[in-house]
Amino acid sequence: MRVFKFGGASVKDPASVRNVGRIIQGYRQEPMVVVLSAMDKTTNALERLTALFMEGKKEEMLRLFEQIKTFHLHIADELFPNPKHPIFSTLEQSFYHLLYYIRETAGSQYNYEYDRIVSTGELVSTQIISAYLKEAGIPNQLFPARKLIITDANFRDARVDWIQTPQVVKSKLGPYLFPSKEGNKPPLIVTQGFIGGTSQGFTTTLGREGSDYTAAILAYALDATEVTIWKDVPGLLNADPKIMEQTMLLPEISYQEAIELAYYGATVIHPKTLKPLLSKNIPLKVKSFSDPAAAGTIIDAHSNNDKLHPSYIFKFNQVLASIFP
Repeated sequence: MRVFKFGGASVKDPASVRNVGRIIQGYRQEPMVVVLSAMDKTTNALERLTALFMEGKKEEMLRLFEQIKTFHLHIADELFPNPKHPIFSTLEQSFYHLLYYIRETAGSQYNYEYDRIVSTGELVSTQIISAYLKEAGIPNQLFPARKLIITDANFRDARVDWIQTPQVVKSKLGPYLFPSKEGNKPPLIVTQGFIGGTSQGFTTTLGREGSDYTAAILAYALDATEVTIWKDVPGLLNADPKIMEQTMLLPEISYQEAIELAYYGATVIHPKTLKPLLSKNIPLKVKSFSDPAAAGTIIDAHSNNDKLHPSYIFKFNQVLASIFP
């Protein structure tokens, strides 16, 4: 059983969504869970929307809301030629719920309001992509992540309940992923990254770029054979290609090396992602969605390549404070 995670850049427009469908189609030999982020810069836009909501700037907020809604409807228009396709009423309902919410008076807890609003990006992203996959002949089941990833109420940076979550994931997804009778095609589940929920039913988020973490949590709970994160880079590089020329692909590194790189600021991997995978020895692959056939990088417990090439982490605007008695 595999877990795939696609980030915002891999679902930024209709062509990208179709590419995701082609990638998934090439791996239909076994059960799969697909974790999706919000589309392109939607999270940034929803963060601005949250700020305007909290500041009571209604006119600016409603203009931005319409921009976010229009962006998603344009993508749906290109993916679904039939204007009566059910996805349009689904999206209208999702955006109506958001509009109804932001028309009310903001509460005093910014982080609580943030999670309620910003999580909309992942919800509509999965609605569109799940519907598109069905249209493309790839049956799937859409499961809400807030009913799977059980967390505390530390909004915007919720902590996972590692006792409840694996139990809930296995009970809800297990019968679908591992049915007693063989079907025609291995089952496929689509869910949201970044989002969790409390046992009381409140929506939470796992921290910025938390979709990678979601994939690792689900892999841990389901004892997946591997996790693949699809990125806009060929794999894990030894430096940021935007800063340094002639970067080198790291074809294989250990969990420990990857954890150290993430700790010091490598942006390809979310720092929380590796711990649940390490605890069950689940390999993590980082691959390019624009070149799916390329090998990419594999992170596991067996690599002996850590000392072959130096890696460089760049941090800007740092301050060192030295205190002496």
